[in-house]
Amino acid sequence: FIREFNESGAHPDPRGFGIGVAGFPEGHPATPNRAAELDNLKAKVDAGADYICTQLFFDNHDFLDFRDRCRLSGVDVPILAGIMPVTSLQGMKRMAELAAGARYPAKLIRALNRANSNPEAVERVGIHYAAEQCAELLDHGVDGLHFYTLNRSRATREIYQAIGLDTRA
Repeated sequence: FIREFNESGAHPDPRGFGIGVAGFPEGHPATPNRAAELDNLKAKVDAGADYICTQLFFDNHDFLDFRDRCRLSGVDVPILAGIMPVTSLQGMKRMAELAAGARYPAKLIRALNRANSNPEAVERVGIHYAAEQCAELLDHGVDGLHFYTLNRSRATREIYQAIGLDTRA
């Protein structure tokens, strides 16, 4: 599609238009071969993709490894980290289904267990964890953050404030 779109001239002002493609730090669920998955991603970038936006993830090591593998494969477009804060235990279960088995680190599970199913405490834990996750990613030079808000922007605003995005240069 990317190649067809770029060759068609369908967009009147391509300077204001970008094409993003999906990236999967934990691996695409339908592609057990990570090397083939990376080859497919590189082909999309070579065809004209402007950036990669990743599927949500909860372990920054997965993202940082994915980013390193992309760079080693010659994928040099910006890679946006997909962040989705846990705001409820029910939502957490749904995230795992939608993200085809997203993995939750033990640190997050322990903190959620301490919240003891208290909805407000679970949300606080999820926001705190996501804020720490974002701060670490920014410290590691991530190209950008993409928040999956599901129309719950309050949690994203709290993360934004917690990590001081408005004060970063």
